Amino acid sequence: YRELLCAPHTLRPGLTELIRRERRAPAGTGHIVMKMNSLGDPDMIDELYEASADGVRVELLVRGICCLRAAVPGLSENITVRSVVGRYLEHSRIYRFANGAGPGEPVHYMGSADLMPRNLDRRVEAMVPVLDENLKGRLDEILEIGLTDDALAWTLTDDTWSRVTRLN
Repeated sequence: YRELLCAPHTLRPGLTELIRRERRAPAGTGHIVMKMNSLGDPDMIDELYEASADGVRVELLVRGICCLRAAVPGLSENITVRSVVGRYLEHSRIYRFANGAGPGEPVHYMGSADLMPRNLDRRVEAMVPVLDENLKGRLDEILEIGLTDDALAWTLTDDTWSRVTRLN
């Protein structure tokens, strides 16, 4: 139970600390990948902006609502946002922090929470760390597929969505 991040008590502070660990990681090694349906919490967005300002690479897969402005010089130049919208609603939430367990020791979480105020503060939501190396590898594959999709993907620059150009 101590390993879970649960809203409304430990989820927000736990995610905040994981983001801040990436900011403190050795230069050039901070990397956050998050896959969710919605991103609208102002405090989490500010944490991601601060991570970007510190040189952390932030890659977001956000299916629906995204209130963050991506790739804005001086604000979020190290943040990319993609949305893959297809026939089926995607519900998985995956959060990966390259230095979450220490320098060069990634941690993966999966669970029910999007980064919305209601999910972080007013609902019971849970995120569980994935400890099995094979399962971590599978989560990395899922994230990579979403980050490289060119069939159904859109990318966000500032506040404008553009269709990703197909490679073939």
